[in-house]
Amino acid sequence: MLNIADTLHQWCREGRPFGLATVVHVSGSAPLPVGTALAVDTDGTAVGSISGGCVEAAVYELGRHVLAHGGPPTRARFGYADDDAFAVGLTCGGEIEVLVQRVDPAAEPHLVAALEAVLAGHPTAVAHVVDGPDEFVGSTLHVPDEGPHDGTLGEESEDRAVVSHARALLRAGRTARIEVGGDADTCPERLSVLVHTHAPRPRMLIFGAVDFASALSQAGHFLGFSVTVCDARPAFTTPARFPYADEVVVDWPHRYLRDAEVDARTAVCVLTHDAKFDIPLLCLALTLPVGYVGAMGSRRTHEHRIDLLQEAGVSQDQLVRLHSPIGLDIGARTPEETAISITAEIIAHANRGTGRPLSHGTGPIHRPARPLPGLATAV
Repeated sequence: MLNIADTLHQWCREGRPFGLATVVHVSGSAPLPVGTALAVDTDGTAVGSISGGCVEAAVYELGRHVLAHGGPPTRARFGYADDDAFAVGLTCGGEIEVLVQRVDPAAEPHLVAALEAVLAGHPTAVAHVVDGPDEFVGSTLHVPDEGPHDGTLGEESEDRAVVSHARALLRAGRTARIEVGGDADTCPERLSVLVHTHAPRPRMLIFGAVDFASALSQAGHFLGFSVTVCDARPAFTTPARFPYADEVVVDWPHRYLRDAEVDARTAVCVLTHDAKFDIPLLCLALTLPVGYVGAMGSRRTHEHRIDLLQEAGVSQDQLVRLHSPIGLDIGARTPEETAISITAEIIAHANRGTGRPLSHGTGPIHRPARPLPGLATAV
């Protein structure tokens, strides 16, 4: 629902009820991810999308019906229509499950606070019960990154179980469906909860103020990263050379990284080609909970770098995390082509992609995101 936070916030502030349709499960090659929503108000105004167009009309009518007649949340499934691919269904071959419910802002004032936090750019999660006992389905909690949660599912045990998982997903910046409960001591009811998250942009840390860094910073910016370029040489490390970077820092790379805020979505790209920069930087980077660490260089440079890292005490388990030579083999030569090679590898690693041409594979195109350690099963 956070994809339409601005309009929902306006409706909530005005006390305007609305029908909300949320994608709660996806299988196969569905066009939009779990958590995407469409809403319709009492005037028939619609906002958002749940399928990129192919089932919008049917979901719109469901939203209007629930809004007008009330009642409990209802589910609808849409999939590929074998007899008529252009009938109501997903022509891409996937299947989605949609939860449609009536939302009365007066009954859920915590939604206003959650949507205000999103619009202000604050890390925020909304935990949304999408399956379980009828009295829980459709309920929401506002879970900020710090401080108490807002709203309740009705029982403190259920609230506590959901909030702990929601905060874990918020730290990782992931929207996902999780299963909690079924334990008489902590959360008696078994609940399926969709956690919508709004987190700061993931970071791309580029070390080495070279031409490749300029192209990579532009590609990272295009992909939505908050981009930092860092190098110890002030003559090369200037904002004018890196107009797409959010931050340009003159510092020794390992010293900057030591104090940088990183998380599981952070990509560390080492483009310096210089052992006096590379080795202390990679020794540190490979110990941090970042999502990707890559280093540029030829295969000969890579082999020498591995020897130096091993001499410095880097373990084999840590070395396995290193993407070197950096990027996918697409025959890249120019800085711009190399930037595409690197960002393609970052995307493939995050999404468990193979890097092979889609025409050479079989099965679903879209894969589930990487699971987070310590969480209940994500659907």
